[in-house]
Amino acid sequence: MPIDIGLRLIDQVRDLAQRAGLEVMAVFNSDFTVDSKEDSSPVTEADRRAETLITNAIRSDITDTILIVGEEAASAGIAPEVKGGPFWLIDPLDGTKEFVKRGTDFTVNIALIEDGQPILGVIHVPVTGDTFWGSRHGAFASTGGGAPRQISCRPQPEGGLIAIVSRSHRTKETDDYLKRFAIAREISVGSSLKFCRVAAGEADLYPRMGRTMEWDTAAGHAILRFAGGTVRTLEGHELSYGKPGFENPHFVASGSLRHP
Repeated sequence: MPIDIGLRLIDQVRDLAQRAGLEVMAVFNSDFTVDSKEDSSPVTEADRRAETLITNAIRSDITDTILIVGEEAASAGIAPEVKGGPFWLIDPLDGTKEFVKRGTDFTVNIALIEDGQPILGVIHVPVTGDTFWGSRHGAFASTGGGAPRQISCRPQPEGGLIAIVSRSHRTKETDDYLKRFAIAREISVGSSLKFCRVAAGEADLYPRMGRTMEWDTAAGHAILRFAGGTVRTLEGHELSYGKPGFENPHFVASGSLRHP
């Protein structure tokens, strides 16, 4: 039986992401230390504290029957075999490099996956208090804790596209891909906020030609999906979840575009 994504569940997950954001900010405002994982990526106490809070709260307050895949647990070699069933994907601090540099573009990401696709996604921005979420009920944003407003991708503009490029991971392959389009402007955004900008109609295209993991993209994918956009592989297939090792291929996130 499909999972029922009701308004109460959305409220619970949104509240949970915001609570995790408070944990992240407590560390951000302290003299924290930075460690390195096996892949040399940075990790801080904020990552660990937020993931522990989210994992424990899902199990105690939401459900203890759906598997949970968290970035930090998976990095430590602790990840369940999802075997095609539903599961949560958690990135407790997406944009750790921004966090370490005392930037603002870092987020808390929580997504629910069913049949290989994200059916619920929440992204919270701890510094600004902005929250984005998407489900079958639509895609929404709340700025600074304010009233929710529905968001959607914009139609393809006639005067050229706005492309989002990664602040830390731009590649020649990305530049080559963008040459297929009439690009009016490029903007650089950190973390999963790239998906949110496209979902909110503030940009049109985000190609990612570099290594990402499923927890990096799932929540943003859900928001963009229910705002009318897509996240596809370079072969044109919808990006799927529950892959061996949870590693993504290269992909393109876009709004209402006519692809060449």
